[in-house]
Amino acid sequence: MAIHYNLAKVYAISDDDKDFVLQIIHLFVEEVPADVQQIKVGINAKDFPYAYGFAHKVKPTLDLLGMEAAHEEILQIEQWTKDQGKKKEIKEVYKSLSERVDLALAEIKKDFNL
Repeated sequence: MAIHYNLAKVYAISDDDKDFVLQIIHLFVEEVPADVQQIKVGINAKDFPYAYGFAHKVKPTLDLLGMEAAHEEILQIEQWTKDQGKKKEIKEVYKSLSERVDLALAEIKKDFNL
């Protein structure tokens, strides 16, 4: 049973199309972890457009997978980039986001035998 993600939205928009669900799962597994790493690169370099680009790319997938807390954190990171780094605890927000993505990734790989 999924604890770190929820496929309800994916099933709702796909009309229970299993192939579509698998496409979304593969998109998450193949792209999101690397994109999240790139957010860290942008944060560390204070390259706000770079961090924003990857945060914005990841945001819909987190929402689609029902990862509400991670979605909230990505919104905070987007806001940080717009505010040009005025939020001091952004590294903690990123760390939490990264951990949530890792937990969901491990769970999805187990659930879908990837």
